[in-house]
Amino acid sequence: MLGFFFQGYRLGAAGRDRYHEGEHVFGLVVRFDLRAGAGPRFDALTNETVERIRSSEPGTLIYTCHAVEGESDARVFYELYRDREAFEEHERQEHVRRFLREREQYLTATRVEFLALQAGKTPTPTEQAR
Repeated sequence: MLGFFFQGYRLGAAGRDRYHEGEHVFGLVVRFDLRAGAGPRFDALTNETVERIRSSEPGTLIYTCHAVEGESDARVFYELYRDREAFEEHERQEHVRRFLREREQYLTATRVEFLALQAGKTPTPTEQAR
């Protein structure tokens, strides 16, 4: 998976720039088109991977998989990392490398979208620590 390293965007709130006083985020959206009927197996692989991400990757702020309404053979992932280093650490994890290898048997297409934060609500450092 590829990502976009976002750096230097000034948020509008007084005294808060570069995503909570100096942090940099790295985010992406990935759409997976699945082979017909592969959804349950892909979802099981995803669920196993997400459990490991949740328990062992503090730099992964958001890692979500969404079903696409009306398209049973599509999934969209949204990923947000504390910074590029956190993303690189994520990519080095054995559970992620396993996911990257095993997902291929379930896919017909993959589309990666790079993201640049414009505005919004992002996790605060306190929320990140939970």
